[in-house]
Amino acid sequence: MDRFLIISPHTAADCVNALKEIHAAGYITHFDWGCKDGDHTGWVVLEASNAKEALMVVPSMQRSKARAVRLVKFSPSDIDKLHVNTK
Repeated sequence: MDRFLIISPHTAADCVNALKEIHAAGYITHFDWGCKDGDHTGWVVLEASNAKEALMVVPSMQRSKARAVRLVKFSPSDIDKLHVNTK
């Protein structure tokens, strides 16, 4: 399975409803929120088979605004290999 960063923005006007929907879906404690700092966005990192599956944690009403970013980690040897391949 791949790891994904889910980015789920909402407006200040929709904040309470957005949080209630995520709570009803059972994921409120999985997300980190920027709302109290004026950035009305939720972020969560999770494992899923693909981006479409990863976005299922976001309620359907918010899903069209959400993004799923597949995350990878690079090791020092990965960077060395990239350097060799660019010569």
